[in-house]
Amino acid sequence: MSYESIVVAIGDDYVADITLNRPKSLNTFTTTLARELGQALQELDEDRRVRVVIVKGAGKAFCAGIDVGDFFGKTASEYREWIECMEAPLGIISRMKKPVIAQVHGVAAANGAGLVAASDLAVVSERARLGLTAINVGLNCIGPIIPVSKSVGRKRALELLLYGELVNAQQALDMGLVNKVVPEDDLEAATREWAVLLAKKSPVAVQIAKKSFYSAADMNYYQAFDYMNEAFARLCTAEDAKEGVQAFLEKRSPVWQEK
Repeated sequence: MSYESIVVAIGDDYVADITLNRPKSLNTFTTTLARELGQALQELDEDRRVRVVIVKGAGKAFCAGIDVGDFFGKTASEYREWIECMEAPLGIISRMKKPVIAQVHGVAAANGAGLVAASDLAVVSERARLGLTAINVGLNCIGPIIPVSKSVGRKRALELLLYGELVNAQQALDMGLVNKVVPEDDLEAATREWAVLLAKKSPVAVQIAKKSFYSAADMNYYQAFDYMNEAFARLCTAEDAKEGVQAFLEKRSPVWQEK
């Protein structure tokens, strides 16, 4: 499908790329970009050629937040529809079967930082900066703060939300907002390598792991154990589980089912 604000590519290694493609505007979210991103994520989640999705940005930045060019002149109801559209891709990621990795360079601010936090994993350039900056223009990031708080905890999340400062890559790593920091020149290759490594795992096991993780996240301690144990029991009946154990015992590489 042809898109206006994103570029989608599917490799022969079971990894797909979604590139936010508004480089002159630092890949800021418009309603068009938000809708296209959400649609592409959902379509790739159903594509049998794809096991892992990478989200990245064209040009100098990953994503500098929301384009406020059409901010003025809305009713409260229209503002709600507008922001719900912008935030929709963040929620879609958690409902996807397949893992999403953010590949971050330059700035990831406001909704851009929320997209990083909402992604299942994140690899960032050592020069990247991330933050919830909307407070600096009289707004706030109370949508992006939801996935951010799940990553960094209450105190750090409130600091990011209320002060609106950008943190560097190492600070983002230390607070748990991202997984890996790599040299700028290695970002593309390092992210792809990590994605391909994940794509080589059993698709069934990965997808059940992701779904179970998000489903159990807000359960109490004992309910979470019950839920996870049931999910594991179901996984044990899958052909991939039998193949994986048998391959381990026979000291050979497993052959996974296509999912």
